[in-house]
Amino acid sequence: MFREIARKKQCLSQEKIIEILRTEKRGVLSVMGDNGYPYGVPINYWYNEENGKVYFHSGKIGHKVDAMAANEKVSFCVYDGGYRKEGEWALNISSVVIFGKVSVIEDFEQAMDICRCLSLKYTPDTMYIEDEIRKFGKATLCYELCPEHITGKIVNES
Repeated sequence: MFREIARKKQCLSQEKIIEILRTEKRGVLSVMGDNGYPYGVPINYWYNEENGKVYFHSGKIGHKVDAMAANEKVSFCVYDGGYRKEGEWALNISSVVIFGKVSVIEDFEQAMDICRCLSLKYTPDTMYIEDEIRKFGKATLCYELCPEHITGKIVNES
């Protein structure tokens, strides 16, 4: 059902895929948008190593929210900052693409617990996090991305 990477030598190991998902700060979520156009938007996320799922939050209205309500299938791409081999100009960039289905976490307390985990990825300031949840929690949707297929590869820009 899903395509395999054409250049097998560029495939990342499962360990490297998990490292990228765990450590990188942002990814691009792509949904089927209005009038059949794809819509990609950068988002903050949290990868849960225990269950292999990706979580992110959103306001309750907007293009992304409408698109996911209409079609639960998405792709999510995360890539690292890359590195240069000594004496070379081109970056070597590793990327991960997840194909899967999203759903809203309906249980408010569970959603806010996930938002806490997501927020801790970006700041250790728990007082700030709790204040944000108090102010904006009721206006927040929390999404769970259940992967159906994950690929990872490294490419050289040259």
